Formats: sequence, structure tokens, C-alpha cells
Amino acid sequence: MKPRDFLGMKEFNVLCEGNNLDREISVPYCCDLLSVAMANMPAGAAWVTVMANVNTLAVATLTDAACIILAGGVSLDELGQKKVTEQGITVFKTELPIFEAALLVHKHLNG
Repeated sequence: MKPRDFLGMKEFNVLCEGNNLDREISVPYCCDLLSVAMANMPAGAAWVTVMANVNTLAVATLTDAACIILAGGVSLDELGQKKVTEQGITVFKTELPIFEAALLVHKHLNG
């Protein structure tokens, strides 16, 4: 599964296509504590979080996440939207809670 696959799913809205639409997703990863995510998130993860700030974007870049999925209806502020566009970070938004969004990714990864 690739982030591009989210484009056709009604549960996800793209906030920024970024540069990773064709990157393979390794695993969904759920975490809202940035230091824990920075220490433990595997490369290529679809990071599901409600943390929608510039620090989240920095952690996603440092950990080499395939994309960010903002869950629970949260969205980027104006500065965050500007940063993801400048940095080419692939970001989606969903109204689903974190667990349900990650489970949906997991189901698609594992057929």
C-alpha cells in the first residue's frame, strides 16, 4: 500500500500530496507523544496522530515516515500547511479516531 491509495478512500482527505505518494507504507503507527514517536516509529510508517503542529512535521521528517494521517478531525493550522507544502510532506486528514484510522490502514496493508 502507498499513500496514493488513500486518495480514492472516502475516509481520508488529502491536506498535502507531498513527495511520498508512491512510497511503500511499512506499517501504521499510532502515537501522540512526539519523543516516543521519534524514538520508536519505523521508517515508512503511516503515522496516525492528533498532534497537528510543526513539531509533528519535524518528527515525521526525522523518522522518515511515509505520511502523516491526522485523526479525529484535527487539521493543520496555516503555518503547518505552509510547512508541509514547502517540505513535501504527505499529509491526510480523517474524522476517524486514531485506532480506527490505523486499523483501516492495517487492513489494506494485509489484504
